[in-house]
Amino acid sequence: MPEDSGRTEPVLTDDQFRLNLDQQKKRARELQRALQTGNAHALKRALQHHPKARGLTSQMISEQLIKLSDAQLIVARELGLESWPKLSAHIEQLTNARSAIAAGASAPDSDRETTHIRCGSDIRDGLKTAGFSGDFVEFADPYCHGPVPDAVEFFEVRTDFISRCYGLPIDEVRARQREENAALMKACETERIALWFEHDSYDQLILARVLAFFNEQTALRGQPGRIELICIDRFPAITRFNGLGQLSPAALRMLWQQRRKVTPEILQLGSRVWKALRQKSPEALFAIASAGTQAIPQMAPALLRHLQELPGNNDGLGLTERLTLQMLAEGPMTGGQLFRKLQLETEPLPYLGDLMYWSFLVDLGRAGQSPIEVEADTRQQPWPDRKIILTQIGKDLLSGHADLQRLGAVSRWVGGVEISETSPDWRWHLDEKRPFLK
Repeated sequence: MPEDSGRTEPVLTDDQFRLNLDQQKKRARELQRALQTGNAHALKRALQHHPKARGLTSQMISEQLIKLSDAQLIVARELGLESWPKLSAHIEQLTNARSAIAAGASAPDSDRETTHIRCGSDIRDGLKTAGFSGDFVEFADPYCHGPVPDAVEFFEVRTDFISRCYGLPIDEVRARQREENAALMKACETERIALWFEHDSYDQLILARVLAFFNEQTALRGQPGRIELICIDRFPAITRFNGLGQLSPAALRMLWQQRRKVTPEILQLGSRVWKALRQKSPEALFAIASAGTQAIPQMAPALLRHLQELPGNNDGLGLTERLTLQMLAEGPMTGGQLFRKLQLETEPLPYLGDLMYWSFLVDLGRAGQSPIEVEADTRQQPWPDRKIILTQIGKDLLSGHADLQRLGAVSRWVGGVEISETSPDWRWHLDEKRPFLK
């Protein structure tokens, strides 16, 4: 399996989460005074974050939105919370979690035997530091990448893909796949299963697989145990939230209070998504995403992002490929620079690990007429240090004057949809935001 640590920003320190209520009160008072004097930056903040500022002129804002409560609301919303009371409550909860860890309080999950399931190892140590005592299971097959067929040989197909694509020994991959599946089965024997997931397609597709598994087990032998879900797409004070791996132990402990019971509706949604993902057509998955996934709100956006890896209608590029060429249009970059920029700036819903992204670059370079090439004197360097250059073909693709699928693109998969010269030509309509058969 590829390491998933590269999918997120570095873990933030506890100090970066240490919001102080007195400090925020001071910020609000300073903002209030700035609003009263018509300070341009303060007015801009109000326009961006105060719901009553829409449609008001600067003069009207400086006359009407100058109460301390207005400034407090703006400060709270800048930090990602809906109101000042919710900011106060958030600070109190984080403080309590931090104090509990320092005091060696009883484990948050000590009320019953618990297995924690996560699609990576990024929070394993954080949970221990936070005081959790349950077992940890990593289930990390990246279904967002490579073939996910509805076939009896599914296990071998995934094993072979991971080994080839990420350069891992096939016996090692096979053993890990078996260990993860066995651990998932064993989790059914515990009193509680806690699922820790975030909002990107990497997590949500694995979550669908896990939910489908537990739905099957429920049908076969009854509810395997109490199943609970922690699933978030943001965290206060983090401007660009990429995942749970960014969070401090205190933040993880605080999130435990936000877990919710996995209902039959949630299990069934997982089964529907997992079945649709493996179809040869993207239509079923698009139908689920378009209708919305109320049971798991983060699921639908992740499915739509996944479908954007279908070739675009006017350039034959998946979104990751398109974003890569757009970055290179600014000038040559190393593989490492491209990956960082993708993760931190250009990708709307970051989901790729570093090895996963490198495989995308390799396939782009192997196209019959390649849109990228590696600068000659860096070809022997480790891939993060190789300098990548946009070719004329790449420029033609970006301008819409070429189609990668007509230029010898390497065959690839988007879930169960095969993209090759011999398969149906499924595309993503860039304007209408939907899949179609070209």
